[in-house]
Amino acid sequence: MKTVHVHAAPSEYILEEGILKKLEGLLVARGILRALIVTGTKSWAAIDDFWPAMVEVQTELYTYGGECSFSEIDRVTAMMEDYDAIIGVGGGKVIDLAKAVANEVHKQVIVVPTLASNCAPWTPLSVLYDDTGAFVRYDVYPVASSLLVVEPALLLQAPRDLFVAGIGDTIAKWYEADVQLGSIAAKTVPMMISYEAARQCKDILLAQSEAALAAVDAGVVNDAFIQVIETMFMYAGMVGGYGDHYGRTAGAHSIHNGLTALEAAHTKLHGIKVAYGICVQLMLEGRQSEIAALRPFYKALGLPQSLKELGIDATDAELLAVAQKATIPEESIHLMPNGEMTATRVFDAMKALENHAFVSL
Repeated sequence: MKTVHVHAAPSEYILEEGILKKLEGLLVARGILRALIVTGTKSWAAIDDFWPAMVEVQTELYTYGGECSFSEIDRVTAMMEDYDAIIGVGGGKVIDLAKAVANEVHKQVIVVPTLASNCAPWTPLSVLYDDTGAFVRYDVYPVASSLLVVEPALLLQAPRDLFVAGIGDTIAKWYEADVQLGSIAAKTVPMMISYEAARQCKDILLAQSEAALAAVDAGVVNDAFIQVIETMFMYAGMVGGYGDHYGRTAGAHSIHNGLTALEAAHTKLHGIKVAYGICVQLMLEGRQSEIAALRPFYKALGLPQSLKELGIDATDAELLAVAQKATIPEESIHLMPNGEMTATRVFDAMKALENHAFVSL
């Protein structure tokens, strides 16, 4: 019997306009009277108008260095002795840092996202990098966040390109779960939940993303925007939360990790690189027709189906370096049931995408 370990959700999740005005009461209800706020410079500037004045809860601000790295985790962990909890305010790396520290010190973590770009606010895991920004691994924690609060008006103000990148990262949930769960005939109930959540990641985003982007452009929250951000957080988080290793990363994220071998890729957003990785994965699956079917959606959102469209002019030697890093033994690309995933196969798939081998299908 195939088994999974379920890490379902934060203990409490609230999406509500004006929710941050209630934050102090939510902290006090958890016995939190002193909290360290971990954030980034841009994140704190974004939330400044929304952050409440607190009377009962004492907070101190720490601005992180830009990476969820082991040295950063050690630095913040050393600060936590006098605090009841840690509050992560920002995007994925800030939130992952807060969760990693909370796991080290066995204290509550409160999550306040300032943008919708991935499922980090929902999941009890952190993606870990070294100080140069190169991917190392991800860790899954036994305890989830105590509270996730989402202020939609705040997320609406986030940069448009980060929102698009979040859509790219989230639609990968379907392709990376499908390649693993699709072939399992006797799925357990958690697997079924994971698989359906992954399907919704694709269906909702294909249907609602353009309308959600219209909300961003107009600066007015609409139903499509709410559906898309909740899909990014909740449905995407449920894929791995219920599917465990069957619902986590596969080929697309391995390609993203491989791209960290290129210095030119370091400035590209995570979800944009993952969106490209989806196409490499589909080439490896022999599903060129699916890449072609995604073409209009990718064009409408400005997502790349080749490195050229990603803005990277790579030599064959650089492509091979990406392929080699994407296929190291620890990478999730080897979970794909499509034969041995070698650097040569990945290199050939990337070359085919540069030549738009899927367009004529």
